[in-house]
Amino acid sequence: MKIFLGNAPWSKPGFYGVRAGSRWPHFEDASSKYIPFPFFLAYATALLRKGGFTPLLIDAIAEGSDEASFFDRLEAFKPDVVFFEISSASLSTDLAVLRRARQILGPDVPIVFGGAYHALGTAELLSAHPELNYTLVGEYEYPLLALVTALRDTTSLVDVPGLAHRDGQGGVRVNPRGEPQPNLDALPWPDRDMLPMERYNDRPGGIPEPSLQVIASRGCPFGCVFCAWPQLMYGGPLYRTRSPKDVVDEIEDAVKRFGFKSFYFDDDTFNVGKKRILALCAEIKARNLGLPWGIMARADQMDREMLTALKDAGLTALKYGVESGAQAVLEQACKGLDLDRVRQTVAITRELGIHYHLTFMFGLPGETRETARQTIALALELDSDSAQFSIATPFPGSRFHAMLVEKGHLMSTNFDEYDGYHNAVVRTDALTHEDIVALHNEATQSWQAHLKARQARRAKVA
Repeated sequence: MKIFLGNAPWSKPGFYGVRAGSRWPHFEDASSKYIPFPFFLAYATALLRKGGFTPLLIDAIAEGSDEASFFDRLEAFKPDVVFFEISSASLSTDLAVLRRARQILGPDVPIVFGGAYHALGTAELLSAHPELNYTLVGEYEYPLLALVTALRDTTSLVDVPGLAHRDGQGGVRVNPRGEPQPNLDALPWPDRDMLPMERYNDRPGGIPEPSLQVIASRGCPFGCVFCAWPQLMYGGPLYRTRSPKDVVDEIEDAVKRFGFKSFYFDDDTFNVGKKRILALCAEIKARNLGLPWGIMARADQMDREMLTALKDAGLTALKYGVESGAQAVLEQACKGLDLDRVRQTVAITRELGIHYHLTFMFGLPGETRETARQTIALALELDSDSAQFSIATPFPGSRFHAMLVEKGHLMSTNFDEYDGYHNAVVRTDALTHEDIVALHNEATQSWQAHLKARQARRAKVA
């Protein structure tokens, strides 16, 4: 039985979309090199192969392929089942892909949607789109395997976790959502053989390319209202980890097969659990991989001992999510981050010579001109090697979205505008959506001026 899995093309003039593998689906400027690895698709592909199916995984965004090429390959494969990963921000494109796929495949090939979109666990999409056969909510690897197994064996679909399907009487049945896989070591490693591995790019601190993206954990025990994956994909603040041995076995194997020059842990929050992190560092060091690497981390979960062990194991760069320079805004966003702790951790990170990238956003609940400028001031004070400034984007299904709807602060339901860089679809008590865009632009300009001045100072010293 042949299963086609796709991350379909998504672009507009001057921009390409980032969907599968991204906690924040959005458009990137065409000059950017950022491409996240499609973890859910790659894990699902590996699981299907292990289960005796014949999968074909096409990441058209990473390949840079156009729609014609993508659909030609879909048609040539002659699949028995088709699965597309979708998202809120790409929904209009995803539905166009659905319609085109149905034209190509005819009426009998089942088409399945999964991904970071809130309505996948409801009857909404199946009721509105007769071309679509099934949707899966949340982490879809095991449910997709269960679905295609049931279709192959012509058995009942009622036990497929999180599946929305037609009941044969004109209605739609939504199965209860299953529990997320508790044992991540039970998953086969992501299938990378069909993917353009040299194209995936997330390299904090400029770690060398080609660079492997890998995860050592899933989920986050914290409750940020704006973070979509814990809410949409995991169903809550569940945190699961892999064993250090399994993680480093995968890295070692991938480096041997693909020739990676570095690796990056794209965990939701890498550094939860000091004992595990120290054990992972020891395992990496014992293997003598000799490669620089990076992580996505929380500043308040770090201390000097952890940072020293990470650096000793080869860590050269990391990302910290700060988001706001106003403690009150962080509290309203349920970030639970103490800014004094951030300052302390950043100082140690800098002292140890680890490159650090910081992220900030504008438009969270409680944002004012004063708090936004506190964020700008903090970004300049922390003086990171690089920084990201974005506009808070409320994906449906998140607590942030619900808060905005309740207060009447959601300015648009057009997902094409949910890009997080150029448009604000939110307002606050004190700011219009135009104000938020202007403050974001002010931050970007202030940061560019800061970089220019820093470069001039360093050139003078040299």
